[in-house]
Amino acid sequence: MPELAFLRDLVVLFGASIVVVYGFNRLRLPAVVGFLVAGALLGPYGLDVVDDVARVEVFAEVGVVMLLFTIGVEFSLGQLRSLRTVAGAGLLQIGSAIVLSALASIAFGLPLNQGVFWGFLAAMSSTAVVLKMVTERGETNSPHGHLIIGILIVQDLAVVPMMVVTPVLGGLGEAGLLAVVWSVAKAALAVLLILVAAWYLVPRLLVEVVRSRSRELFVITIILVCLGIAWLSSLAGLSLALGAFIAGLIVSESEYSHQAMAEILPFRDSFNSLFFISIGMLLDLRILLAHPVLVMGLVVALVGGKMVTTAGAAVVTGYSWRAAVLTGIALAQIGEFSFILAKVGKSVGLLPGESFQVFLTVSVLTLLLTPFLLQASPRLARRAEALQRLRHWLPERQTDAHGIPSRHLRDHTIVAGYGVNGRNLAQVLRETEIPFVVVDVDGETVRREQKKGIPIVFGDITHPQVLRRLGIQDARALVLAISDPIATRRAVTVARQLSPAIHIIARTRYLREIEDLRVTGADQVVPEEFETSIEIFSLVLQHYRMPVRVIAEKAERIRREGYALFRKGQPGLKEIVAKEADDLYVDD
Repeated sequence: MPELAFLRDLVVLFGASIVVVYGFNRLRLPAVVGFLVAGALLGPYGLDVVDDVARVEVFAEVGVVMLLFTIGVEFSLGQLRSLRTVAGAGLLQIGSAIVLSALASIAFGLPLNQGVFWGFLAAMSSTAVVLKMVTERGETNSPHGHLIIGILIVQDLAVVPMMVVTPVLGGLGEAGLLAVVWSVAKAALAVLLILVAAWYLVPRLLVEVVRSRSRELFVITIILVCLGIAWLSSLAGLSLALGAFIAGLIVSESEYSHQAMAEILPFRDSFNSLFFISIGMLLDLRILLAHPVLVMGLVVALVGGKMVTTAGAAVVTGYSWRAAVLTGIALAQIGEFSFILAKVGKSVGLLPGESFQVFLTVSVLTLLLTPFLLQASPRLARRAEALQRLRHWLPERQTDAHGIPSRHLRDHTIVAGYGVNGRNLAQVLRETEIPFVVVDVDGETVRREQKKGIPIVFGDITHPQVLRRLGIQDARALVLAISDPIATRRAVTVARQLSPAIHIIARTRYLREIEDLRVTGADQVVPEEFETSIEIFSLVLQHYRMPVRVIAEKAERIRREGYALFRKGQPGLKEIVAKEADDLYVDD
C-alpha cells in the first residue's frame, strides 16, 4: 500500500535524523547540518532508502510555511513599517547580484539571458535556514537581525517578477515587458484584496473561536489561517512563504498572538526538519566527483560574491560595517525559492544539460556551509571592520558618530541603544540633569530624536573610533542597552581597553550570558530573565495581599543573593526563590 510505504519513509527519515542530529549535537555542530546530511544519506543519490521524495517535499513546504507564519506572528506592523528602510539595501543586493552574474556570463562566453537567470538564482537566500539560525542565536531584534529579515522579505517579493520574467528570458514570452508589468500588477492587487479581507475577517473569527473555549477549535483555526492565506497568496503568484508571513502579521495584531505561537510551534519544528532533509536529498555527490573544480569554484564564487554584494549594499545604504558584514555572511547561500526558479528555468531551456544538477549540488553545499559561517561571523566581522579605512570613497554618512554636541562632554554617561530601556534611561538622566549622549545604529530614529533635542548620534558602539568620539576617556559610565548579544560583548571589550576606569553596565536577555560579560569586563550585568522573575514574584505576592514592606524586602533579598551568586558563577536562582517563598510564612 502506498500510504504504508510513505509512513515507512517518514519513520526512516525521523529515525535516521535522530541518530545523525544527536551525533552532530555531541560534536557541537548545528542541527541544520545534521538534517542536511541525513537527507543526503537517505535520498535518491545516497542510499536511496526513501521512495516518495515528492511527498516529502510537500510536507517540507508546510514546514517553511509554518516557519514564516511564526516569524510574522513575532513581528508587528510597526516593526514591518520600520523595515521600509531596508528595501533599498534589498533591491541593491538583488540588482548587483544580477549585474555581476550577467558580466560573468559575458566574460565566459555564455548567453546573456542565461547569465541574467543565474543572477536570479544567486540573488535569493534561504529564508528557512537563515531565520532558524538567527532565531536560535537570539539575534532577531539586533540591528543586523532586522536587516537580514528585511532583505529576505524583499527577496521573497522579488520572486514574483522573476517567475514572470523567466519564460521571457527563455524566449517563450511574447508580450515582453507589458506581460511582466501586468502580471506583477495582478499579483499586487490580489495581495491587497487578501490583506483587506483577512484584516477584516480574521480578528472577528478569532474572537468567536475564543468564546467557544475550545482549544481544539482554536488550534484548527490558527492552522487554517496560516495555510489558507498562504494558499490564496500562491494563487496570486506569490510564494507560499510570503503568504504565510502575511498571515502571521495579521494574527500578530490580535491579543491571541502569544497563544497562537505556542500552539503552532510543535507543528513548525516537526515539519521544518523535513524541509532540511528534503534539501539534503538534492545533493548528488556524483556531480561533485565528476566536476570537482567547477562545483567548488562555483561555491566559492557564489558565497564570496553574495557576501560582497550584500555587505556592500548595506554599507552604501547607510548601515554600519559590522551589521553589513554580519548580514553578508548570513545571506551567503542559495535560497529554497531558487530551486523553484531553477525548475522553471530548466523547462524553458535556461539550464541546459547538467547545469540544473550542478546548480542543485552547488546550492546544497552553500547551505551546508551556512551554519559554520554564522558561527564564525563575529570574528570575520571584526576583521572586516579594518576595511572602514576605505570609507572616504563612499558618500558621506553618519557612521562615525556625527552629531555629537559641540560642548565637550565630561563625567557623562554613554547610552548605547535607544529602545525602551535606552529611552527610559535617557529621560531620567535628562530630568536629573546628568550629562549623557545616546548612540544608535538606526538612522531614522537618530534623525527623529535629534529634532526633539535628544543628544543622540549615529554610530556603531563596537567601533573604537565611535567610542573615542563619544568621549569615553572622560565618561563616568557606559550603559549597553542593545539587544545584540555579540555586539554587547564586543562593546564591553573595546570600551574596557579604551577606558579601564569606566563603569560598564550591560543588559542581557539570559542568565547564561552573565558570566561571559563579567569576564569580558562589565562591572554590572542586568539579566532581563532574572529581573522578570522578581517582578512576577512581586505580583504574585501582591495578589495574596502581602504587605508592601514584606514584598520589597523579599524582592531585595532575592536580588542581592541572586546577583551575589552570579558574581561567583554559581547556579542557585530556583533555590533562592523557593527559600523566600517558604520564609514568607515565618517572617513578619
